[in-house]
Amino acid sequence: MQTLKPSEIASYCNVHQRSVSRWIANGELIGHKLPGRGNYRVLLEDFLSFLNKHKIPLSQDFISDYQIAESGLHSDKERDLAKVLIIDDEPQYRKAIRRVIGNDYLIQEAGDGFMAGIAISEFKPSLITLDLSMPGMDGFQVISFIREKEEFKAIKILVVSALNDAELEKAKAMGANDALSKPFDNSILLEKINALIQG
Repeated sequence: MQTLKPSEIASYCNVHQRSVSRWIANGELIGHKLPGRGNYRVLLEDFLSFLNKHKIPLSQDFISDYQIAESGLHSDKERDLAKVLIIDDEPQYRKAIRRVIGNDYLIQEAGDGFMAGIAISEFKPSLITLDLSMPGMDGFQVISFIREKEEFKAIKILVVSALNDAELEKAKAMGANDALSKPFDNSILLEKINALIQG
């Protein structure tokens, strides 16, 4: 899942960072406070909605950095695709999973359990791939968070972790639909993702 710092938003909009803080404080721009700190992060989709609402043009730097269409909107074909959220604190594994999935599904990423919680609520994925060993809110806590809420009960959970078999079985007992050990075989990963989404 992509997020922006207020300082980055200020740069893209060519305003002072205090203006961005004021937008967040007034509720014009949705900001999510990081746990234990006063810092905020803004989801890319929320920033795009803010720009569209206030008819603020996208800067060329922003378009280049995020490789998005100037409309900032998904195509009709993309809206019909199932959504996959990749949750892993290691960027190389997020990138590897994204590469395996290709263009078959809409994809977002989260690098920790806190951002995963926001993404699950906002992105509403059909399936998540979930690492168990993460700082802060770990994968087991993410499973509990999902399975305790009625609105998330349909989300499929595929654990992708380097922990031992006992921990993978524990994750499945807590509500994960399937599990795969790291390092994984690309074809098996894609097979499991397709089976869970289509099942």
